[in-house]
Formats: sequence, C-alpha cells, structure tokens
Amino acid sequence: MRLKINLLGLLIIISMFFNPGELLAANGRFLNPVVDVCWNCIFPIRIGGIFVSGGKFEGSVPTDPQVLSPICVCPLPPPLPPRVGIPISFWEPGRIIETVKTPFYSPFIGKGLITGWKVGGTNSINPGVPSMFAQAHYFIFPVWTMLEIFTDAVCLEASGIDLAYITEVDPLWNNDSLAFIIQPESILFANIAAQMSCIADSVGANAGLPLSPLYWCMGSWGSAYPLTGHVNDENYVQGNAAIAARTIYKLARQLLICDPGINVCGCVPTPIWKK
Repeated sequence: MRLKINLLGLLIIISMFFNPGELLAANGRFLNPVVDVCWNCIFPIRIGGIFVSGGKFEGSVPTDPQVLSPICVCPLPPPLPPRVGIPISFWEPGRIIETVKTPFYSPFIGKGLITGWKVGGTNSINPGVPSMFAQAHYFIFPVWTMLEIFTDAVCLEASGIDLAYITEVDPLWNNDSLAFIIQPESILFANIAAQMSCIADSVGANAGLPLSPLYWCMGSWGSAYPLTGHVNDENYVQGNAAIAARTIYKLARQLLICDPGINVCGCVPTPIWKK
C-alpha cells in the first residue's frame, strides 16, 4: 500500500510535533480499510448491462445509457482511437467526509491537531431559532486501489490517501456573509416560497427519489444554502449529516470535485449537483 499525503496534510502532521502544548486529546483511531468498510454497500454490480448482484441501493445505480449496453465506446484525445470496452457499474468506496465539533480534530486519523479555532456544536444564532455549526474534512480514500482489488479495471482511481479539503482554513465556511461572495445565487432561495418547495424534495428523498431540479434543497435536512457550516437544526446527527452534504455541494459548486456516476467514460463536473 502506498500512501500519498499532500502539502497541507504534511504541514498539519508537522504541526503536531512542533506544538505539543496545543494538541487536543486523541481518542480516535485510523480507519481500517478491511473491517471498517461497508462491503455490502458496493452492490448492485452491473457488467455489460446485466445485473450480476443486487443490493439495497439497486434503485440508484448510474443512469448513463452506456451502462445498460454490453459495449461502451469512450473517445480519447486525437490521434488516439476510441477506447472500446465492457461497462461495469458499482459503488466504489473512495471518499470520506467527517464533521467535527472540535476544529482540527480528525477521528479518521485519530489525532487532535491545532487549537484556538471556532468550536462548533448546537447553539442558537437568533433567539428561538435552533442551529448548529461544525467543521468538515474531505478525504480521498480509494479502498479498492489501496487493497489492490480489481487492479486490471481501468476505471478505478489510481491514487492514494489524501486530505483534500478542510473547512478550518476556509474563511467562507465560518461566515454566511462572506459565503455570499462566491454564491450570490443564494439570495434567490432566501424566501418562504423557495423553502416551501423543499417539502416536495423531502417527500421524494424519504421515498428514495430526491428531486435533482430542486438543487437548493437537501430533503428533510433543510436548505443547501448558505454553503457554510451553519444549519438550522438542533438534532445532532441530522445536523451533521446536512453539513456533510453541504460539503459535497460546496466542493462541486466550486468545481473542486466531479461526479463519476453520470458518464461511464469519465468524471463529470457538476456545479449543479445530481442527487
């Protein structure tokens, strides 16, 4: 297994040794890719348009027409000829998002890092309005590549572990007004009519069919805007789930991540996410 740590992750690790008085208590442990991964969640698997094995996510497989075909043809940059192959669809465990109350603490890594930043948790910004705040960390964690499973499949991600994004160093995550600078469209959804339309998305999400056209809604978790760590929810578990979903939408909105489930030939940028 080959580990890959980017510059930001390296600086954080170095800070653990040069700031011993500022470390937080570490009671987590590094995730074990063998026993801590939901292996049943990779199903259903479809090969050449034929279901090989079903699963609980069978109704949410990729809808690319080439997935339903026995043969797929993917273009390559000229003068290379198109690549012809057999389409395979599955759920690959490849990313981890953790939301934390204590800044720079990572249960995934099992270490506490630098203190002195805004602490999250359940609070109330305005009297009578329940809300909470949390930081989020986005890890690249391609389990199958790390364990060298299906190494002959060209569609698997050939990378190692990487701490790709942390909200603690993003000032837009902590301040709703600053977030408006790069997401000015949020003003369109700061009204009762837009929020009432989320009722339809909530009903659809609970039925397993969230509505992608209502992209400013996150089902029963509330609004996707503002793209910060503040959510109007006092339920600790549901609020953190909403913050994790916002992290996905925020990174997609800023074209920092793409969706590999839309096109069998590659990852597609989705500034308007597909639920």
